[in-house]
Amino acid sequence: MRAKTVLPAVAMTAVSMVLTLAVVVMWLGAAVPWPVALVVGLGIDGGWLATLAYERRLAAQGDHNRAVTAVGWSFGILAAGVLIAHALTAEHSAGAWLAVAWLPIAAKALWLVHSLWERTALTPVALDAIRGIQQEARDEAAVARARLRAEAATEETRLTAVTEAGARVARVQAKTAQTLSSAWSTLETARAGEETGRALTSVTARVTPGVTPRWELPVWGPTEPLAARSLESAPALTDEALDVIVDEIRTSETPALSYREMAARFRAAGHSASEVRLRAAWKRVAA
Repeated sequence: MRAKTVLPAVAMTAVSMVLTLAVVVMWLGAAVPWPVALVVGLGIDGGWLATLAYERRLAAQGDHNRAVTAVGWSFGILAAGVLIAHALTAEHSAGAWLAVAWLPIAAKALWLVHSLWERTALTPVALDAIRGIQQEARDEAAVARARLRAEAATEETRLTAVTEAGARVARVQAKTAQTLSSAWSTLETARAGEETGRALTSVTARVTPGVTPRWELPVWGPTEPLAARSLESAPALTDEALDVIVDEIRTSETPALSYREMAARFRAAGHSASEVRLRAAWKRVAA
């Protein structure tokens, strides 16, 4: 991996040094002796190479010096300036020389990229650890997504089952209510009909001669419970006292009240007696 960044930088540096040396020798060779031009070219390349080597040494030690970096960029800019000046003064192939004038700056940029790569480079052990952490995180995320999807599917199934069960209960309740309503309507019709009423009252015992007991419909619907009373709140009535109270309530209206009406008024008045004793008292006073 390191060769991918260092080899292009080395190649670009070598090409830019060769071009700089050639341009200095050709450009200054016409004005000064060629050994002098060679020394100038080697000085530029040597200064650049020296600063580059020192920068690489500092980078290997984990250090950085801005002054050295500035000197290195100065040599790179100087080499690029020499190439640009030669291209502008050349009589032939000026465009070609100008096209390669950026090579020194490009070489410095490649070394900058290589230094940044070195600062962020990790060992294979660290890379394996990072890959393991990333894979573990992906596995946990996948498991969490699967768990959420499973819980969502389970909740959807539960809600569907509850909804269907509620719908079945509602249908049964509606059907039951319809059946009860029909039965109640039938009972009301039977109660209101003259022929049916006579047939029903003919089989019921008369309470008072000449008075036909009224056939009552069964109670359907909510009823109000009687207030709870303590069994010891009042002493039990004797049979004689019970007969007197029952007779007074029964004969309080004309015609005489039925047993159901009498029992209701007896309870409402606050009296207490078992159903067996109350019915026996009714039979005694109505006989």
